Amino acid sequence: MKRLTITMALIIPFLICTSWGFFAHQRINQLAVFTLPSGMIGFYKKNVKYITEHAVDPDKRRYADTLEPPRHYLDVENYTSNIDSIPEKWNDALARYGSKSLNANGILPWQIQRTYYSLVNAFKIMDSVKILKYSADLGHYIGDAHVPLHTTANHNGQLTKQVGIHAFWESRLPELFSTQYNFVVGKASYIENPLKEAWKIVKHTHRLVDTVLIFEAQLAASFPSDQKYSFSERNNVVLKQYSIAYAKAYHDRMNNMVEKQMRLAILETGNFWFSAWVDAGQPELKNLVKIEPEPDLKKEESETEQKYQKGIIIGREI
Repeated sequence: MKRLTITMALIIPFLICTSWGFFAHQRINQLAVFTLPSGMIGFYKKNVKYITEHAVDPDKRRYADTLEPPRHYLDVENYTSNIDSIPEKWNDALARYGSKSLNANGILPWQIQRTYYSLVNAFKIMDSVKILKYSADLGHYIGDAHVPLHTTANHNGQLTKQVGIHAFWESRLPELFSTQYNFVVGKASYIENPLKEAWKIVKHTHRLVDTVLIFEAQLAASFPSDQKYSFSERNNVVLKQYSIAYAKAYHDRMNNMVEKQMRLAILETGNFWFSAWVDAGQPELKNLVKIEPEPDLKKEESETEQKYQKGIIIGREI
């Protein structure tokens, strides 16, 4: 009885405040490996464990690095009412909005571009540690760009009385239903202009925001309120989460949107990795050996992990 009392006192909402949730990010990076051509896939398959596990590193850095949070989103409405009027080039955006506004409202498409060129350089110097690091990071940011609520100021439904919808869409739904998804997405292709491609992704994703919000609001208004939530125990903590029935109704109403966005994220991640390799001159990766990270990098990763485990996030939660 005492244990139950203590546990029940710890009932908390199940709001995983990480983009796509760790599960989906790792799945996206893992599956993107299999879109790669013969000149790349051997190296990536040998290191698929790293690529998969480190897909969540950028989210962990949100607990340690003050520069990290705005790299994950673009609050379009805080810039303009029309996403097409946001300057695509960084210097043009900086001139219009200033660094303070950019850091407050998100820099996701530009972060994709920056990480892309970091990966290109890593390929050029044949640094296996950096190739893997920037590949994992790039897959993460591309994954974020496929989540509609990463492209709006109403990022957790806080402006429409739908708080919790962020984790519901990007974590709960793929965890429940991704075993039913078709993840055969084809082979990676070359991207002519990485920045334009990043903006194409973000603009497409942003067009889905209203559907994500409106469909959930409509469902909430018609679904029996006593069946909307369920409870489960994790690590002796009782978690309140959206019920499977409610999640399925929402998932079905959106007509496979989550699956479609995950598929796009997988293929685009492969496209960006492949294009970075091509832009670096298609270096020979067959005999490239994964070397140990330098002490400074190992120390940084260790400190980041420690701060992540403490659970004190920098900036907003999602």
